Amino acid sequence: MTDQMQRIVLASRPDGAPKDRNFRLETTGIPVPSDGEVLIKTHYFSLDPYMRGRMDDTKSYAASIPLGGLMEGGAVGEILVSNSPSFQTGDFVFSMTGWATHGVADAREIRKLNPSIAPITTALGVLGMPGFTGWYGLTELGKPARNETVVVAAATGPVGSMVGQMAKLRGLNVVGIAGNSEKCRLATVKYGFDACIDHRAFDSARDLREALAPHCPNGIDIYFENVGGKVLESILPMMNPFGRIPLCGMIAWYNAGGLGADAAAEGLTGPRIWRTILVKHLAVQGFIISNHFDRYPDFLKEVGPHVASGALGYGEDIAEGLETAPSAFQSMLIGGNKGKQIVKVI
Repeated sequence: MTDQMQRIVLASRPDGAPKDRNFRLETTGIPVPSDGEVLIKTHYFSLDPYMRGRMDDTKSYAASIPLGGLMEGGAVGEILVSNSPSFQTGDFVFSMTGWATHGVADAREIRKLNPSIAPITTALGVLGMPGFTGWYGLTELGKPARNETVVVAAATGPVGSMVGQMAKLRGLNVVGIAGNSEKCRLATVKYGFDACIDHRAFDSARDLREALAPHCPNGIDIYFENVGGKVLESILPMMNPFGRIPLCGMIAWYNAGGLGADAAAEGLTGPRIWRTILVKHLAVQGFIISNHFDRYPDFLKEVGPHVASGALGYGEDIAEGLETAPSAFQSMLIGGNKGKQIVKVI
């Protein structure tokens, strides 16, 4: 083992969409784990939309990445050195060691993986935070009932595909919204959605709404929101009274920066949103999945067997090499990925 590692840090804060200049690849010494810590060699790490918010110097539910700081994120890899009785050299684990070839983690904050049960990459997607987000948002906040209609934005992503498939298992009519015809095909053929609409094929929210209407003849009972923008604007008028909107993201506005401060150019306005919520008695619940990890064992108990049997599908887009992370991240933020975006380090 060499004594050098590489990592990607935040070189500057983006103005709008991130650019290559906002990232910097560094070579540095491999850290030495203290008592109760482990040294991990990263095999894969995750790219997720929430990371864009961390790049802004804005108060939010989690601290911003400091300039020169490591780009954060979940990773899976192999333990090289263990100073904890709970883990051994060679164990595969999930950790939050970020965009780097190596990382040191507190043994109390990592999770052991079993590659013989499922590929370790699934801990970053279908059996990890994104899949858990979809499962929790649908089951706990969406409160699905048989024969209801659910609309899922970003339908083929790791969150949306989980929502759609779990809704189908519960007997709902499932309509997806995705960013191109190929993604729509994946939603219906691979993930079993009843229909999927390409939102990029429509210039306005009104046109998108008209395309959705034949697939939602009885209105929309649940809208799983992780996009915002034109998609949200098209769906709100179609919500049924007492409908539910689990809200876990607003990717259409992330590149506006400042928690979407510059998103006013969109057609939605506060009065229109709140009046619709009021007169339709809608339940809108924003949630941050890190607040609900006490339910993670329940998620694995229900979803794990479906993944193992092949009854629940998933997709992964894997970029090769640490240095590809910035470009893969930029592409993901504008819908360039079909499934869970992952970076392979070795």
